[in-house]
Amino acid sequence: MSPISLESLARYWSPQEVAINVIILFNLAGALLLGLLVGYERSYHGRAAGMRTYGLVCMASCAITVVTGYPEYWYAGAGNLFGHLPPDPTRVIQGIVTGIGFLGAGVIMKEGLNISGLTTAASIWAASAIGVLVGLGFYAAAILLALLSAALMMWAARLEQWLPSRPAIAMMLRFRPGFSPNEEVLKREARLRGYEIAPGSFRIQFTDGRQEWRYIAIALDKNNVTSISRLSEELTHFDGVDEFELSHARN
Repeated sequence: MSPISLESLARYWSPQEVAINVIILFNLAGALLLGLLVGYERSYHGRAAGMRTYGLVCMASCAITVVTGYPEYWYAGAGNLFGHLPPDPTRVIQGIVTGIGFLGAGVIMKEGLNISGLTTAASIWAASAIGVLVGLGFYAAAILLALLSAALMMWAARLEQWLPSRPAIAMMLRFRPGFSPNEEVLKREARLRGYEIAPGSFRIQFTDGRQEWRYIAIALDKNNVTSISRLSEELTHFDGVDEFELSHARN
C-alpha cells in the first residue's frame, strides 16, 4: 500500500486515532490551565517568566509525556509494522527534566552578592512536573501539585515575614582615594545599628587608588534594626565613604 494513498491517509482519521487525539487534547488543555494557574503569581509580581511561560512549559511537558502512552497509534499504527519497541517513559521524563534545567538556569541572575530567580526556576521545574503528571494520567496529583505550588508562591512570603528571621542587606562601600578603612570599626558600627557582617562575605577590590568593599550585613533582630533608608542617610556622613550601594540581599 502506497504511503500517500487515500487508504493510508484515512488511517490517520480512523475512529481510534480521533479518539486518542481527543484524549490528548483534553490532557493538553488541562495542563495548560494548571500551568497558567501556577504562572499567575509570577506574572502578577512582574517576573520575567509569566503565565505564558508556565503554560507552555506545563503543556509541552504533558505533550511529550502523553504520546509515549500510545505507541501503537504512532504514524496511524504503522509504527508497529516496522517492529518499533515501545518507548521508555522514564527516559522521556528524564529528558524533560534535563531540558527544563537549562530553561531554569536562564532565569537565575547573579548581580554582585545577590542571586535572584531561584524561586522562578524552581517553580518552572514544578510546572514541568505538573505537565508530566497530567501526561501520565495522574490528574488529581497534578491538580494538587498545581494548587500547592501556587499557594506556596503566593503565601510563603507572608509566612516568612511572620516567622523569626534575619533579613540581610548587600552593601558596597567605595572609599575616597588614599583612605584605609578598618574592618573592626566597620563591624562595630554595624552592630550599633543591629547588624553583623556575615563571615566570609567580604570582597575587597582596589581600583585607581580607591578601595571598594562589598559584604553582607545580617540583622540580629528584624524588629530592632536600622532601616535601609536610614542607613543610606547615615552613610552620606561617614568619613572616607565616597560612594555606596545598598540593596536587600535576595536569593
